[in-house]
Amino acid sequence: EVQLVESGGGLVQPGGSLKLSCAASGFTFDAYAISWVRQAPGKGLEWVSGISWNAGSTYYAESMRGRFTISRDNAKNTLYLQIDNLKSEDTAVYYCAKDQTRSVVWGGYDFWGQGTQVTVSS
Repeated sequence: EVQLVESGGGLVQPGGSLKLSCAASGFTFDAYAISWVRQAPGKGLEWVSGISWNAGSTYYAESMRGRFTISRDNAKNTLYLQIDNLKSEDTAVYYCAKDQTRSVVWGGYDFWGQGTQVTVSS
């Protein structure tokens, strides 16, 4: 059974940092690209970042370039998202989503995690 379990969210003050994790199991983690997608309160899904199977390629939404860093540890079957200089508009539920290929294909996900809440507030 494929499982994606996010963690690391929480309440953070503006300007702070968080590192989200996504622990994967039930499939060959290093054979697939994987992405982060978020959903802010009352809004639709927003793609954040994606990383190819071997971390050779990383992609970011334009508005998040510079503050977000995606990485993966294939030995630990874990995906990460470092978010620096957090802003109130980063408040959202953050999901990891598994691609169906080695390369990032926007929207081509077959499994999702349950999400981790990030709240940025003073």
